[in-house]
Amino acid sequence: MKKIAQVFKIHSDFYYVNFEGTVVECKLKDTLKKQKQDVVVGDFVCLEELNLTSRQAFISQIQERKSFMPRPKVANIEQVIIVSAIKEPELDLNQLDRYLCLCEHLKLSPVLCFNKCDLSQNLDKLENIFSIYEKLGYKIILTSAKDKFGIKEFEKILEGKISALCGLSGVGKSTLINVINPELHLKTKKISEKTNRGTHTTRHCEIIPLKLSNGKTANIIDTPGFSYLRFDFILPQNIDELFPEMTELKNKCKFNDCLHITEVGCNILNNMDKIAQSRYESYLNFVEEAKEYKEKLTYQGHKQEQNFKILNDKKVAKINTKHREKSRNVEKQEIKTKEDKNE
Repeated sequence: MKKIAQVFKIHSDFYYVNFEGTVVECKLKDTLKKQKQDVVVGDFVCLEELNLTSRQAFISQIQERKSFMPRPKVANIEQVIIVSAIKEPELDLNQLDRYLCLCEHLKLSPVLCFNKCDLSQNLDKLENIFSIYEKLGYKIILTSAKDKFGIKEFEKILEGKISALCGLSGVGKSTLINVINPELHLKTKKISEKTNRGTHTTRHCEIIPLKLSNGKTANIIDTPGFSYLRFDFILPQNIDELFPEMTELKNKCKFNDCLHITEVGCNILNNMDKIAQSRYESYLNFVEEAKEYKEKLTYQGHKQEQNFKILNDKKVAKINTKHREKSRNVEKQEIKTKEDKNE
């Protein structure tokens, strides 16, 4: 019977899982290393040579993932909580759209959490947020870790799920977790007065079990903040698929490869009143980044040989051609060639 556990933390070359209430320190088996398959936080893995006394084991296989986020690398999450600050740092709608479009690309369910509501009395800003994102079907919650405002609703969203918290450094991701479970003492830092930006306090991904105020539990992945996600991994003509408000409109464009910028007969350009200006500006930015990817494919190509093969429904590491043993026929041919040259 397979011994399966979920990776909750990775440090250096060690992978930590919780197996039947015991934390086990694991290393990768050589066969898995040869396949160059990344084991990430959230992966369910098969354990071999498990020793509960020494609390050590080897990871031999990765179970099929239900979901995967490449940056930061996490697997099998059920929802993404995108945390933004209303102020300190100032709300950046372009950055928010990046996270949302990444969720659309990865088919992950996003929830928008706007934190630090205590720092702003600008109701127009909040109304603008709701007018843009609520009508697109995104769930929105408002919180203040300082005043503990919206924490109950925040807990309700987390309850019984594995959630990844994403957002820029300094928006209050770790602080929100500390409000729910103060005993965790996650590190937090103030916003820099010089740059108006946060500094990285979360250094790695880790699944953190939470005890909620109603006695129930949740699992959360507090991910390291990162400042800039670029859409240089997708073709320009596919960017509109990441914007729900463009989905129906684009089907009536005159040309199938319409980029909705200057094209004649573009249905989106004819219906700009249905798209928020900030969203369209984000779209244009992402298209420009995607053009870099298209140019890279055009001039460099992207064919890449797989480092594994399927044999009897199992992934088996390929042997590098430099290390493959020569067949007898090949050796005989090489000997004959040398003899012919010496004659």
